[in-house]
Amino acid sequence: MGKCCSCLKKSTDETTILPIADNEREAVTLLLGYLEDKDHYDFYSGGPLKALTTLVYSDNLNLQKSAALAFAEITEKYVRPVSRDVLEPILILLQSQDPQIQVAACAALGNLAVNNENKVLIVDMGGLEPLIKQMMGNNVEVQCNAVGCITNLATQDDNKHKIATSGALVPLAKLAKSKHIRVQRNATGALLNMTHSGENRKELVNAGAVPVLVSLLSSVDPDVQYYCTTALSNIAVDEENRKKLSQTEPRLVSKLVSLMDSPSARVKCQATLALRNLASDTSYQLEIVRAGGLPHLVRSIQSDSMPLILASVACIRNISIHPLNEGLIVDAGFLKPLVKLLDYTDSEEIQCHAVSTLRNLAASSEKNRKEFLESGAVEKCKELALSSPISVQSEISACFAILALADVSKLDLLDAGILDALIPMTFSDNQEVSGNAAAALANLCSRINNYEKILDAWESPSTGIRGFLVNFLNSNYATFEHIALWTILQLLESHNARVLELVKNDTELIDGVKKMAKSTYERTKKSNTINKDNDMNGNNGSTLDKNNINSSNIINNDDLTTSGSTDQQEDNTVDLYNITQQILQFLI
Repeated sequence: MGKCCSCLKKSTDETTILPIADNEREAVTLLLGYLEDKDHYDFYSGGPLKALTTLVYSDNLNLQKSAALAFAEITEKYVRPVSRDVLEPILILLQSQDPQIQVAACAALGNLAVNNENKVLIVDMGGLEPLIKQMMGNNVEVQCNAVGCITNLATQDDNKHKIATSGALVPLAKLAKSKHIRVQRNATGALLNMTHSGENRKELVNAGAVPVLVSLLSSVDPDVQYYCTTALSNIAVDEENRKKLSQTEPRLVSKLVSLMDSPSARVKCQATLALRNLASDTSYQLEIVRAGGLPHLVRSIQSDSMPLILASVACIRNISIHPLNEGLIVDAGFLKPLVKLLDYTDSEEIQCHAVSTLRNLAASSEKNRKEFLESGAVEKCKELALSSPISVQSEISACFAILALADVSKLDLLDAGILDALIPMTFSDNQEVSGNAAAALANLCSRINNYEKILDAWESPSTGIRGFLVNFLNSNYATFEHIALWTILQLLESHNARVLELVKNDTELIDGVKKMAKSTYERTKKSNTINKDNDMNGNNGSTLDKNNINSSNIINNDDLTTSGSTDQQEDNTVDLYNITQQILQFLI
């Protein structure tokens, strides 16, 4: 048997000396019976709901209190979708001037607002206005329950914009500074729930919530810290918001860096994610390093927590984009931990961020490049190159392409057996992977003093360097054709007799060059853009260098399409024609 609602008994005792209508007295009697065995009754329909509704509309304040307290007790235990007939009396109670009724009504509404269907219906029935009014009152218990209800309502996507434009954000930001921790938790939780769309984040910033959230990063309560770090992390997704943060919140980065030592795992992770989002901007990439973020990050990427590792490696990846940070990151001891992260085969994201960071560091100074080669990064990337997901392969191929730009590294890369990975990658169906691998391979064929590894790989693995050249010459992509022609030119300029013999005696390759020369000549002649004086200056006329590298591909993505501007297509055609002429000069 269920317990009788003690508040109802007390109210009925008090009302014995107050006027009470017969139907109300009957409702009290019936309700007491229902509550005695409440597990066997549905209070959201039929007799129980009718009895509750009768008390709600009574002029007797004590009966209204009884109804409010009964609703609070029932909704705490029984949560399911309800009808308007259930919500309407609760919303009536919400407008009462009595604090006890307000507390109970807010609690009942908040309990029902755990259900998604109820969340939408409460807002559709105008529940926001009385809740906002109760939030702005002076009673702490009322504030706490009203804010808690709005927090629940704000988890429903359909409600978020309505709440953002309802006038709730300003009082929520004010209550986030409450001296009462329960009110503070609910308010910051509600603000967090409003940060999941760009439009709502803008409303939140305009409501003045950001300074409040930043100040509360110093809270001693881990829940408040978590809500605020997560909210700020979401706010920092937007470029416009990051600019405002950099102008108005000078202590934000230092506070977030401090939270990376938090005893709370989720606070530590969210602080790192917030820094990652901020590090999308150049100024923050430098500021995080100045604030002492690197020692925290190098520890975090070696932690046992997958979410923290992912957040940390994503953060250091963004920070490593800035050239001034490259040496500092290497000196902080990141290389070997980053290489170890490549073993996280269950997390494609971790692998991608790790390789991307290594790629950024590979483009730095000679000292850093030497440490990079000694870290085992090349060997690990080579091991993963042909078996990892395409996104990881793309990052690895781009890393190889950047490493191959430095003349001093080329022989080391060749000795590491990098061609065993690069050559098969040039045949990938993914254009970024094949293009990056081909660019790396092309640079490895240029300006080296020992061509033994190139000769060994002429016909294997796969079909070898020769097969890559034939494939790219017949690709019908101007960028790929350019890479093939440029590679052939480098081989002919190698001054290596065996290499020259292989190229010159390869009928298929030479025929491909002649065919390209003829087709490009016809195209340039047709467009009247050929310039006979526009010859390439020896080895430097056409190069594959760091300037062609973007976020994940050494090849400019614009060159991979055939829909560019007419001028660009004409320039490509002229360039291709000029390279073919240089190659053919070697055959005379």
